[in-house]
Amino acid sequence: MRSERLKAAILPMSLLIILEAWARSVDIHSDALAPPSAVVLALFQAFGDGSILAATRDTLASAFAGLVVGGAIGLFFGIALGIFQPLDRLMEVTIESLRPIPSIALLPIALIALGFGYRMEIVIVAFACVWPILILSRAAVRSIEPRLIEVSRALRLSPSDRVRKIIIPAALPRIFLAFRLAAGIALIVAVTVEIAINPIGLGAGIMIAQQALRPDLMLAYLLWIGLIGYALNAGLLAAQQHLFGPAALAGEVR
Repeated sequence: MRSERLKAAILPMSLLIILEAWARSVDIHSDALAPPSAVVLALFQAFGDGSILAATRDTLASAFAGLVVGGAIGLFFGIALGIFQPLDRLMEVTIESLRPIPSIALLPIALIALGFGYRMEIVIVAFACVWPILILSRAAVRSIEPRLIEVSRALRLSPSDRVRKIIIPAALPRIFLAFRLAAGIALIVAVTVEIAINPIGLGAGIMIAQQALRPDLMLAYLLWIGLIGYALNAGLLAAQQHLFGPAALAGEVR
């Protein structure tokens, strides 16, 4: 596993070395590009003055809050629609009409209703996170072995006990996968909202660096966001494998 990760790092490291050598050979002066060494230096300077840490706190607070709210809503409706197919048919047009709406398209409405700040960003992130969790949890419930449902009926479990003791445990690996996908979406949408309109967090840091003609700092923020996303996915993937074993990744599209 470690050797595979080292092999995977060869390509990006090689590209960085090539970019550094090219930037130094042509003595690049640009408002959009900077040598990798300057980007790393700017990243350490941002850590030194604490600006990137404060921005990271704001972005992750909004992303995780929106993930929790959207995840709870999506999970509730996903399980309900997976169990009650008449309800699923009734809600199909509504869901398929709302799901394609880009979350960023809600910015004008959210801004008028909630103003700048955390609440607006949380609402937009929650809207984006609802759909992958709803769709995948609904599919997970429908894919449960029918004999398990028959056993719950034979045991005369109440609907709430059937959901709590049979349906959720059987569908949990795929629900966790939906949560992992939604976590990445939450981070992307949070940063996008901050770049577009909300003056807080990592997205706002990128815009401030761009307006100050600091491409090294701007790219440092982008690098840091990529590292956060990688660490978040790696942590959730490790938790998924630890909790559910290799079978949890069966059927996952890579």
